Amino acid sequence: MSLILFAFVVRVRDGLPLSASTDFLHNKELQERKQQLKVISKSLSSLPERGTVKGHELNIHFLSAEGVSYMTVCACSLPAATAFCFLEDLRWEFTACFDNPAVALASRPYPFLEFDSAIQKLQQHYNQKGGPSLEVTLAEVQEDLRTSPPQVLTIEDMALTNGAANGHVEQAAASGQGQRLEPVSAPGILSLVLNIMCAALNLIRGVHLIEYTFQDDYDGLWNVVAFLLAFLCYLYLLPTQCHLYLFHTCQKKLKSFTLLTLIILCNAFLFGLRNIWQLAFHMSVACLSTLLTLHRKLLDRNMDCGV
Repeated sequence: MSLILFAFVVRVRDGLPLSASTDFLHNKELQERKQQLKVISKSLSSLPERGTVKGHELNIHFLSAEGVSYMTVCACSLPAATAFCFLEDLRWEFTACFDNPAVALASRPYPFLEFDSAIQKLQQHYNQKGGPSLEVTLAEVQEDLRTSPPQVLTIEDMALTNGAANGHVEQAAASGQGQRLEPVSAPGILSLVLNIMCAALNLIRGVHLIEYTFQDDYDGLWNVVAFLLAFLCYLYLLPTQCHLYLFHTCQKKLKSFTLLTLIILCNAFLFGLRNIWQLAFHMSVACLSTLLTLHRKLLDRNMDCGV
């Protein structure tokens, strides 16, 4: 049975995957460890240079140097010194092929996928020979680990560190606002503009009615109240509706239909002060906004590539 099952190279500052080995195993714990590598890679900037995450049958070891982290999933029976020896060899191989500017300029996941062949060769050597093949020696690594042992971490530590680094340990999970939505479409922009127009029309009509009311001994006071009430509703509903359209919330459907109902009631209160076409316009804008809000989906995170 192979002792070194998977290797992964990532950029420390943002966790961008640079290269990885190809495996053909369907071991359940291995797949779980590979998922955990993603979590760890997002937290590397706040972690020590060397660390170990222990599992039931498989361990994760990582070594960070010069802005790049080298990670591996190994069997628990593999000595830690041998695992870090493998990572040191992997570091020598990678730095011989790619310099710091090339790593810094990488913008897409797995830009050095051709390095997979070098990883496979080194991995095969360790699985067959059980020892280093390049400039590092097992004795040097063992001595280094004795003087500066790797920090033993848990996956819970990784998740907490990752959440704290992004500023939303609990808030994003609770509210969903940390999730990105699809880009705003042209109809979406149009609906927001029309909502602003509806609020402005209510304000202008109300101000004009105030002037006539003062001239007619307050005979039209209730008309003024009706338009200003509608304006105040739009003044409150507009930013709320815009927030629902621009940001994800777990109760979006309930809030959207509640706002739509309030807008329709406001316009029903103004029946008689507006003709049927004006009422139809205001209600159509509200319906369009609600429809677009409900149909705007979360952005598919293609950048979160599997390994």
